[in-house]
Amino acid sequence: MKKGEKGMLSEKTALGIKNGSAIRAMFVEGKIMAEKYGPENVYDYSLGNPATPAPEKLKEILINEIKNEDPVILHGYMNNAGFPEVRRALAENLNRRFQTEFDENDLIMTVGAAGGLNITLKAILNPGEEVIVFSPYFGEYKNYVQNFDGVLVETEPDKETFQPDLADFERKLSKKTKAVIINTPNNPTGVIYSPETLTRIGEILTEAEKRFGTDIYLISDEPYRELRYDGKEPDFLTRYYENTLVGYSFSKSLSLPGERIGYVAVPKAARPHDDLVAGISLCNRILGFVNAPSLIQKAVALCVEEKTDVAFYDRNRRTLYDGLKELGFSPFLPEGAFYLWLKSPLENEKEFVETAKKHRLLLVPGSTFGCGGYVRIAYCVSHDMILRSMESFRKLAEEVGLHG
Repeated sequence: MKKGEKGMLSEKTALGIKNGSAIRAMFVEGKIMAEKYGPENVYDYSLGNPATPAPEKLKEILINEIKNEDPVILHGYMNNAGFPEVRRALAENLNRRFQTEFDENDLIMTVGAAGGLNITLKAILNPGEEVIVFSPYFGEYKNYVQNFDGVLVETEPDKETFQPDLADFERKLSKKTKAVIINTPNNPTGVIYSPETLTRIGEILTEAEKRFGTDIYLISDEPYRELRYDGKEPDFLTRYYENTLVGYSFSKSLSLPGERIGYVAVPKAARPHDDLVAGISLCNRILGFVNAPSLIQKAVALCVEEKTDVAFYDRNRRTLYDGLKELGFSPFLPEGAFYLWLKSPLENEKEFVETAKKHRLLLVPGSTFGCGGYVRIAYCVSHDMILRSMESFRKLAEEVGLHG
């Protein structure tokens, strides 16, 4: 169909289809390979889909809510921000854990972290304004910013540590900067940004606000907040910068990615607080979410103290990291989340990814995350799969000229 003819997709949507999602495409490819070779012979490390089950208590709560709650209330509309008692319970949990001062009026329940990011960006972003991200970053950020005609600005990492290059970050700030998206523990590297890094980011943003006479929002995307190893405790970024908006998802902490439930927290120090809450709540409705799913809202509020099995992921992390090191690969030891960041032995990491497919290994190229020369391996899989895949990794290492 030619440009201008009736029925043609919007240019933005057509471009999105053309570019696609490398992660989702590989996930689909993995399903096809599994049908051809058998699922036990395909090692799909592409998608961050939690392998641990949701807490048993959650199932009990869901059954109890369905049996005992007024169905009109349980399955009906509510305030766009969500049930007040749910927001109150989550605010109290945050206050206990992080010495914050939230109340129910500071939280908006969202359709997962993705929904939370989109309604937040819709609320604050004007066309042409810039959103800075720290490379490597979750690739969908680019789409979320483009949804509202914003401009994504990438900064460079320190490739020794994969902490942000803060000098480059400072250079990229401008009068057009409206927001900075930060993700720690990080997808795809598994790196946790240090308190020193976070303190300096807060200082740089405070200085930039004064210099440009604008408000700049630090949007903290926190689906992996609870997944930390080696005794590292969860942090909360509102302590580092006043204009911080926190987006959270229960997808990883309670293994509920398909339930699409999370929240945005707006601290009272964020400016202008009441307008931000009202705007984000409005965008929940006008973007079509209307409100977060009602039943799962009730459930997460009653099991907010429950956690996923971090020891399960830690075991996978160590087994995979040690096994790849022994084979001659150059992985980075993750500090959090459930991703391992691996330096590609071939200059073109996409070529390496294609070579891995010959051995039925599905890895994601680093260029998907704005950082070529590396690959991401999602180890939220069964431990048995990691053990079985090591022979394929050995053959891959031999083919690309590594010697363990």
